[in-house]
Amino acid sequence: MTAYPLADSALVDALGNALRAADFSSDGIDGLLGDQAGGALLNGTWWPALRATRRVPADKQALATLVRLFLLGSTEPESEVEAAFAGVAVDALVDGGVLTRDEDGIRALLDIRPHGSDDSDYLVVADQDASMRPGAVAHDHVLGIGGASMSLAQAVIRTPAARALDLGTGCGVQALHMNGHCGEIVATDTNPRALALAAATARLNGMAWDLREGSLFDPVEGESFDLIVSNPPFVVGTGAQDYIYRDSGIVGDGVSRQLIENAGSHLKPGGIAQMLANWIVYDEDAWDQRVRSWVEASGLDAWVVQRELADPITYVSLWVSDAGESSADAARRGADWLDWFEREGIVGIGMGSVTLRKPAEDRSADVVIEEITAAGQEVTGFEAQAWFARRDFLRTTTDDDLLAARLRTSPVFLESQSLPGDDGWQQVGASVTRPGGPGAVLGVDEVLTALISGCRGEVPLGALITLLAEFHGVDADALTEAAMPSVREAIGRGILFVVE
Repeated sequence: MTAYPLADSALVDALGNALRAADFSSDGIDGLLGDQAGGALLNGTWWPALRATRRVPADKQALATLVRLFLLGSTEPESEVEAAFAGVAVDALVDGGVLTRDEDGIRALLDIRPHGSDDSDYLVVADQDASMRPGAVAHDHVLGIGGASMSLAQAVIRTPAARALDLGTGCGVQALHMNGHCGEIVATDTNPRALALAAATARLNGMAWDLREGSLFDPVEGESFDLIVSNPPFVVGTGAQDYIYRDSGIVGDGVSRQLIENAGSHLKPGGIAQMLANWIVYDEDAWDQRVRSWVEASGLDAWVVQRELADPITYVSLWVSDAGESSADAARRGADWLDWFEREGIVGIGMGSVTLRKPAEDRSADVVIEEITAAGQEVTGFEAQAWFARRDFLRTTTDDDLLAARLRTSPVFLESQSLPGDDGWQQVGASVTRPGGPGAVLGVDEVLTALISGCRGEVPLGALITLLAEFHGVDADALTEAAMPSVREAIGRGILFVVE
């Protein structure tokens, strides 16, 4: 066997041809499994998919065998494996680190699976996770497609970029998505095995990336990019590097700090950096203290969104169970980890996304740090791009300009909260929400509700406020002064927008 899997490009090409010949694709697998078994597999229940692969016609047997090998972790008879890989010898796949022989037959060492996007279907190569193999994962385990990698991929702004960096590429998921809108892609990792599998992912999909080994920004010293994307090994711990995919070898949350503070040195003016990060919380009421100091030190525009604040036990349990260690090893590691948290006075770990932009002009940075935990309010590339556009508009637009503009209300919901009282229901609060907009919620009173409702793009904002002032019998100037901060916030949240 070669040092790292799929080192032979000819084998990668032959493997790709065999998989495509068997219709090993998102559509092919969906058709094979059906909606119910396929849905169950996505939710972590594997046995209905296994049942479905045992009930297929002869012309789907090759695909069924591939699904059992790569997606279900099954051991298969060598004769059926040989038939599934048309034109590729099993011995070559064993030597290439794709398959292995045991006493019961052939099983896969790699996780190779289709990954569909809006307009393409790719093949991604990673290591099989702990649920599909015996024992704990290896020190140099290469993580496949997961929730974190997909949330980052969905958050990346997809405007064309001449030069992009995927820092900590792993199996290459982010580079794969960037390939459609980026001219040159540099992908780095500290793990040589990850670079080998990323190279296989690239070749299987007809792509070419500049793959480099090294930590943080070391492999790109002196270089700058239009886009930097990173799903780093951000797990907060003692600095031990038990598993490369999660442990940076840097104590605490140091890897997140270094990435954020140093991103600006590698961004072109106007360039964007987007990453997932974890940060230590010593005081829940000041959860943003550490990450705020990092982004302010960077000098970059920043939108930081905390999606979850995990207590130490929840956080450690997540990562201890992830590696597939024995119960005794997991208990020992978890106890040591919690002891360290306790000694350090850590009460929680913040988890979220960080979107940075290098200002194209000489000005102070625009920094917003907020907690958005509601389902359906995840950061997307479209929302991140629109967020920066709205911040730029508000920074360069005066109140007088806004009062002269015609505003329109986005599709929103008005929600009210009431409590029962002696005279029936008494409203105690109300808010306007833009569905799908991260943090797009604005508390409103009766007057602001009427103002937002009246923004139909027909009359200038100033005239609308004057009409409301006359109706409520208040001074127009006073109402304008009171309303403008809320109007600006509504524009910043995408609840109101200017009609051109």
